[in-house]
Amino acid sequence: MINQLQPGLVRRVKVIGFDGSDVLVSLGNAEGEGSEIGRIPWHEASMRRVDHPSEIFEVGQEIDAEEIGRWGEGQLHVSARACEDPALRSFVLGIERGQVVTGTVSEVHNFGVFVHLDGEPEGSCTGFIRVPDLTWSRISHAAEVVQAGQRVRAEVINAETRSGQVAISLKALQEDPLVQFADQVGQVLQGPITKVIPFGVFVQLAAGVEGFLHLSELTDEPVETPDEIVGEGEVITVKVAEVDLQRHRVRLCAAAEGSDR
Repeated sequence: MINQLQPGLVRRVKVIGFDGSDVLVSLGNAEGEGSEIGRIPWHEASMRRVDHPSEIFEVGQEIDAEEIGRWGEGQLHVSARACEDPALRSFVLGIERGQVVTGTVSEVHNFGVFVHLDGEPEGSCTGFIRVPDLTWSRISHAAEVVQAGQRVRAEVINAETRSGQVAISLKALQEDPLVQFADQVGQVLQGPITKVIPFGVFVQLAAGVEGFLHLSELTDEPVETPDEIVGEGEVITVKVAEVDLQRHRVRLCAAAEGSDR
């Protein structure tokens, strides 16, 4: 598997033909004599949207491409898109995992957030935050955390030359609320149900902390799903059975009758 933070070697290759939507290239000398034949898969041809790579490349053309691995019978695959924009490639190569970067939110979607990182080439939008990397709290949409035009500070998770994208995290710079909650094991608490699923419910225990209560702990009655007896928003009393910091989860159990909070 290729480590995305360690881009492959850049090779000067020569286009020698097309195989369907893929580009065949010579990896040897300029004349192509006795050289190895490599392949640029169609999705690695360009960051631009084209119907066929022949719209971009011509037979005999020499281009730079990044090695991405060997597949099939050991044929080397290379990426032209990774070298398509030298300024963008240089910027991405200068980013390191764990580095703290700043930028301005460009677009907010239900799948994540695009961010213009400071110092990126003009016309680029290199930063991206997945919804799970926005906050420790459960949210239904990224717009609950950030808005377009907002300035953000985040930690780099990954920088990828082939997409020209830098994965960043706001959550990485926030204190994990579960660490402070770890001493609550054995405590009886009350909280609202935030989500009902077929085999149990999630309960809000503190800011950014939810615990899971299995259906078997919720009732002794013969029910098939929790929503037969409880609903979202309902406040229930539970006991903290386990706080697993490694898996980042809290297991709850039923509180004994008469237990005080």
